[in-house]
Amino acid sequence: MEGNSTAGSSSPSPQFSVADLVVVVVYFSLNVAVGIWSSCRVNRNTISGYFLAGRDMAWWPIGASLFASSEGSGLFIGLAGTGAAGGVAVTGFEWNATYALLALAWVFVPVYISSGIVTMPEYLQRRFGGERIRMYLCGLSLLLSIFTKISTDLYSGALFVQVCLGWDLYLSTVLMLVVTGLYTIAGGLAAVIYTDALQTPIMTLIMVLGAIVLAVKAFNEIGGYPNLEEAYLKAVPSKIVPNTTCHLPRADAMHLFRDPVSGDLPWTGMTFGLSIMATWYWCTDQVIVQRSLSAKSLSHAKAGSILASYLKMLPLFVIIMPGMISRVLYPASLCLKQAPNTGFLSYPLGRGVHFVLRLLFLSRQALGALARAAFIAWLLGFFSYFFLLLLFLLSRWRWRNITLHRIIAARRVVTVVLVALSVVWIPILQSSSGGQLYVYIQAVTSYLAPPVTAVFILAVFWPRANEQGAFWGLMVGLALGLARMGLELAYPTPCCGVPDGRPWLLADIHYLHFAVLLCAATGAI
Repeated sequence: MEGNSTAGSSSPSPQFSVADLVVVVVYFSLNVAVGIWSSCRVNRNTISGYFLAGRDMAWWPIGASLFASSEGSGLFIGLAGTGAAGGVAVTGFEWNATYALLALAWVFVPVYISSGIVTMPEYLQRRFGGERIRMYLCGLSLLLSIFTKISTDLYSGALFVQVCLGWDLYLSTVLMLVVTGLYTIAGGLAAVIYTDALQTPIMTLIMVLGAIVLAVKAFNEIGGYPNLEEAYLKAVPSKIVPNTTCHLPRADAMHLFRDPVSGDLPWTGMTFGLSIMATWYWCTDQVIVQRSLSAKSLSHAKAGSILASYLKMLPLFVIIMPGMISRVLYPASLCLKQAPNTGFLSYPLGRGVHFVLRLLFLSRQALGALARAAFIAWLLGFFSYFFLLLLFLLSRWRWRNITLHRIIAARRVVTVVLVALSVVWIPILQSSSGGQLYVYIQAVTSYLAPPVTAVFILAVFWPRANEQGAFWGLMVGLALGLARMGLELAYPTPCCGVPDGRPWLLADIHYLHFAVLLCAATGAI
């Protein structure tokens, strides 16, 4: 169904003022300056110095970096749009991370430190022996990064820059990638962590101040928090699909735990399936774990995880609920296409970012320029750790005797490849819808990540686990996950009002439940 267009729901069309220009330039300059300072502070003549910041990071930049790395622009837009579409249940994706972060610091990091490893593929190689598991995990890490990280942040970031700042879509994206690559390659992980630490206070400040200002304005419009549920349930778009209920807000919009059969986010899947996916992301993903491994001691790693856990409690109040309020204030902004068993309502191109722009420009005079700079900072943070991930894998890919200078010399090739890949992704993402993209990210993770979670858990807790069992478990898990993904591509989710004729594996098994089955199958093998 096409987007609604009313006088009260048109997208904001801000002008790029002098204040905007000054704030963005200062912000870019601060990021580059911090990268240069960190490169001088940390010894980069060793692998540990370059990739793990000399293992000398304090708890506060670690916690800030963990939080900043997980709160990308795609997630910001996805959570706000999903909150507008389906209510508060999506909070589970954020709150579940608090437990996974504690497991990272108290269970997994001590094992990784005692193993003396630098990368996650290296840990499995030392634990099981052989090369094939390490090579497979390196390749899978790159694929997951491209499909579930770079795609969503590049898409949402490009939309934000195009709609909000008025810059050329391709030129602005390349500019951000180049600037990020410069300070990441120059300073290594120290540059990434310290720039994340620079960005996180500003982003948190924007979120807290924005939440206060926007909440006061928004709740005044709807008559206060007690009226939120009633007002939300009445937020129906002006154009609907006749003889359907797709246009209606969910009756359980204010429920965190939803029906295990009919719920868009069943509590069983959010409890078990999401925990499996969160364990992969927070405890085995290179991008996240390397932050904790850079700690000067285990105590600092634990304190950093605790800080990040507290910060992960914020999105419900500063992203999701404001997204719900934006639907109440601008119901015509919602364009409907029901996704019965994959989670949420979806939007045409740009509608996911529309809710965020509504929020940012409600108080444009006070926070507009700084909010845009903070959003760009999210993009810088994401692309910086993706640059570093590529350098990580390059440094450990079979070249045992390669020198650090040759590794760093390869940065130019890596940078060119990444920029080219990112730019190629732009037209692909332009053909996707904002709401569907968020569900797609979670679904792809549920298809590919659970086997990795199973292997890492067995490697840590079961001494009898061996290389053959781990490898073939990964292969069977990959085959099952790709089969489900292939079915998703062959049988797309029907639009609102169209009977669901997909195979039972898609229609009756939620992707979060599939994650549980896939993890169990891998562990059994």
